[in-house]
Amino acid sequence: MSVLPLADVGEGVVWAVWVVAAFACLGSGIAVVTLHNPFFSALALIGNLGSLAVLYLLLNAEFVAAAQVLVYAGAVMVMFLFVIAYIGREAGAPWAGGPSWQTVGAILAAGAILVEIVVVIGLKAGGKLAGASQLPDGFGSAGDIGRVFLTDHLLAFEITSIVLLAAAVGGVVLGSHARRVEASTEETA
Repeated sequence: MSVLPLADVGEGVVWAVWVVAAFACLGSGIAVVTLHNPFFSALALIGNLGSLAVLYLLLNAEFVAAAQVLVYAGAVMVMFLFVIAYIGREAGAPWAGGPSWQTVGAILAAGAILVEIVVVIGLKAGGKLAGASQLPDGFGSAGDIGRVFLTDHLLAFEITSIVLLAAAVGGVVLGSHARRVEASTEETA
């Protein structure tokens, strides 16, 4: 009976974790768009963000994984859950009455973009994805990522924060409008 070297066992564990995280990411992503209850959809998105953090850890991007969990799965998703809880179940079902031509067009456009991305990556990679690449020292460190965020991509970083704030304010406005309409219908009845 031969014993597997420790490196082979470690590589097998990494592959197993990768497969589980990849399928969890795909499954929770599908759940986000197919669940009818927005609260459960947001919880599935938290699972998706957590499985992405595991994939980042496998890529040795510890800072990005920690930021993924703390910022997105933590703060942003808590804000989304508060907005969903504030709006309530009366937010309206987007699929009521079946898909519209806009929904079908959006799905077709998303599929075309996905195919284009896969083709471009396949053509540009040219076998480079099979081998390990040499990364410079400090790649992925907190200082390096902070420098990129606050110098090269500062505008995109700030626009993202404004969009998230506008989404939260929009949710509060929609929720308060729905509550006013509900209160006025109860008074007239």
